[in-house]
Amino acid sequence: MAYLAPAEFVTKMVDAGESKLLMSTRDTLIRSYMAGAILALAAAFAVTVTVNTGNALVGAMLFPVGFIMLYLMGFDLLTGVFTLVPLAVLDKRPGATWRGCFRNWGLVFVGNFGGALTVAVFMAIIFTFGFSEAPNAVGEKLGHIGEGRTLGYAAHGAAGMLTLFIRGVMCNWMVSTGVVAAMMSTTVSGKSIGMWMPVMIFFYMGFEHSIVNMFLFPTGLLLGGKFTLMDYFIWNEIPTVLGNLVGGLTFVGATLYATHYKTAPKRVVN
Repeated sequence: MAYLAPAEFVTKMVDAGESKLLMSTRDTLIRSYMAGAILALAAAFAVTVTVNTGNALVGAMLFPVGFIMLYLMGFDLLTGVFTLVPLAVLDKRPGATWRGCFRNWGLVFVGNFGGALTVAVFMAIIFTFGFSEAPNAVGEKLGHIGEGRTLGYAAHGAAGMLTLFIRGVMCNWMVSTGVVAAMMSTTVSGKSIGMWMPVMIFFYMGFEHSIVNMFLFPTGLLLGGKFTLMDYFIWNEIPTVLGNLVGGLTFVGATLYATHYKTAPKRVVN
């Protein structure tokens, strides 16, 4: 498993951010749509495993399979571009602007949501035999997840909103660490191992991932979850997106960029 030194893989981070920022609208939407769909399917898989085994750790251990697949196929998640794309702007790469950064984030959000929603509809059909009967055990679990992670936060008011935001921060601290860990190696096995641990941590700890939630909550609504679309956006998706932005950019992208790419002058010892 060939290992790249921090200065090398952080340079790859900036290069990746530049590539994503300058990508065409068509390719950005296609890649983000597929990323949202694959991650949603991985979430459905992990919840199914958890329900069938009664062991949440087993589901969390298997969930990273989807994340690894979409990364190796070059698809884009909002959590990843939150971390990588601003680095191209900070490095003043040609054509890299904050306007272009916001454009990229908007397109990836739309693509991720479209892919996750597609899988949400497909899985709702599967869980109910085409809406002809009550949801199965997995479908019931998804409905309860949506209720607990919207109305559950709302019941605590400002404290609930703060908790939700911090869970979003912690989520992308871990997920973006996985993205970066994949750049530390030049082999498939090395990349996979690097991604596995931080992604498993986020899922098992119940941190809030904006794209996973694009699947969980629409599925819950389709399966009769007792919360509303506004509950979902106000008491989950919007604060989660903001938390993911802060977590990925602040604790992963900016810190690595500052200390391994734009290093401070060395001390002069007399």
